[in-house]
Amino acid sequence: MPHDEDARTGAGAGTREDAGTRGDTGEEATAVYASAAQSEAWNGASGQHWVEYRDRHEAQLRNFLPPLLAAADIAAGEHVLDVGCGCGCTTLHAARAAADGHALGVDLSEPMLAEARRRAAAEGVANVAFEQADAQLRPFAPGAFDVMVSRLGVMFFADPRAAFGNVARALRPGGRLAFLCWQPVAVNGFVSVPHRALSAHITVPNRDTPGEPGPFSLADPDEVRGLLTSAGCDGVDISAVAEPMWIGTDVEDAVAYHLTSPSSRTAFAGVDEQTRERAIDALREELGAHRTPRGVELEGRAWLVTARKP
Repeated sequence: MPHDEDARTGAGAGTREDAGTRGDTGEEATAVYASAAQSEAWNGASGQHWVEYRDRHEAQLRNFLPPLLAAADIAAGEHVLDVGCGCGCTTLHAARAAADGHALGVDLSEPMLAEARRRAAAEGVANVAFEQADAQLRPFAPGAFDVMVSRLGVMFFADPRAAFGNVARALRPGGRLAFLCWQPVAVNGFVSVPHRALSAHITVPNRDTPGEPGPFSLADPDEVRGLLTSAGCDGVDISAVAEPMWIGTDVEDAVAYHLTSPSSRTAFAGVDEQTRERAIDALREELGAHRTPRGVELEGRAWLVTARKP
């Protein structure tokens, strides 16, 4: 998630068609979350911010979608699971690629899921469903899916080992995983550049807490490889993806947008006006060094990860 860096079926008898909506007993699944903090964030300020600024967030992440979809290589008739689907952009692309197959998007955030459902209806995509669920705990039917995808949604698990194990069980033999996760915060200018400018004047929340769910929790490729291997996957491939992320039409637009985020609101809470202005001036100066003909752009660096279930 580019700006809100804070936060973010039945076994046996279940068919692949009902795998997205039924639990082990065949009853409608009840959402359960391993991380109350993540659920609170994504059903609160972070989720609402994503919905309110959906088009802007999508513009920031647009360049990351083509390599992810190419790696997933979704074919007609396949069943796709999108983990951390947010407002549904990747899920809808997956559903279209699956044609007469199906795509299920799961996410903690009901505000974002409501936007995804609205979007699917508006765009006339029928072979898609969205469910509020924690993919770490959701009892998917074994072998229910051909492909699991995620565009920057797998870094927020309370227990990544358990989560990837659960997702792997939901894949058929020969099923595939393709996902993006952020590289370390230090090489991600969309976070490090504003952080450098602001932290000289105000206290900015730490974005990189080892062992905690968060956008940079899977920044170590060796750890990612180990998680997938322990989940029973093979053929793990991890490659670097670096793309410019559009932050605003000009410097003032980029500054104004940055100040709307829940993390910025938290950082500026209680700050006196003089300090606030100094911090914003520093942010303005730093972002000014990243003007391009397209507007203000900062670099984003992610790992593109693929693997297969034997």
